[in-house]
Amino acid sequence: MSLLLIGGGKMGGAMLEGWIAQGTPAQDVTIVEPNQDTADDFKQRLGVNAVAAPDQLPDDYAPEVVVVAVKPQIMDAVLPPYAKLTASGPVFLSIAAGKTIQSFTDILGADACVVRAMPNTPASVGRGITVGCPNANVSDAQAAQCKKLLSAVGDVEWVEDETLLDAVTALSGSGPAYIFFLAEAMGHAGRMAGLAPEMADRLARATVSGAGELLHQSPLPAATLRENVTSPGGTTAAALEVLMGADGLKDLMTKAIAAATQRSRDLAS
Repeated sequence: MSLLLIGGGKMGGAMLEGWIAQGTPAQDVTIVEPNQDTADDFKQRLGVNAVAAPDQLPDDYAPEVVVVAVKPQIMDAVLPPYAKLTASGPVFLSIAAGKTIQSFTDILGADACVVRAMPNTPASVGRGITVGCPNANVSDAQAAQCKKLLSAVGDVEWVEDETLLDAVTALSGSGPAYIFFLAEAMGHAGRMAGLAPEMADRLARATVSGAGELLHQSPLPAATLRENVTSPGGTTAAALEVLMGADGLKDLMTKAIAAATQRSRDLAS
């Protein structure tokens, strides 16, 4: 497929690396990236086409997919020059948090085919998960194209109800920060228990990443994996009595994700 990527930042760059690694022909990919050093790097290292601004695209350019990977704060300023592409019928795939499908059709036109997607930062190491939501104009073939592109950086799920993307943003979009904070808190607790700072942080980091890989590879539910580590009356049980008690981790996480969900709704309104 002919593919236009708008923005070569961390997420856009990670996706671009994944596409090329999956076998997308470099000559079929064009990136619009105003940072000359970034654009030159992609051109030289990956062999893709790169321009600094949309007015440098050929007049008859008609990509099948336009991936919009710019910060949501600048989206309204960046997107208008691409409205002329709508006439050729591409699907616009957005990975900008908080920007609704309606905000895209307001700029691109009511006939625009738009998929709004919420990835997360583990996409940078090919272990992300993305949830997409298409508007009514998106065909099955276009949805399949978007899934293929998003799969280059991890797993893909779909929802039909766009309002669910607020909860998706709170759970998986923001979720890596919760895990990083868990490692941070465990390291702190280890230091408070008497371990040297470097050892405490190393143990916490290895434990969180190792448990995550076990969760990734095992078919067992998270609850079963937890039970498998917990001996009655043992050390793990003593810790879980605190974590699973009143106002423990489950209640805190529920409140945290509810707060993030509401903030996502506020930002989208």
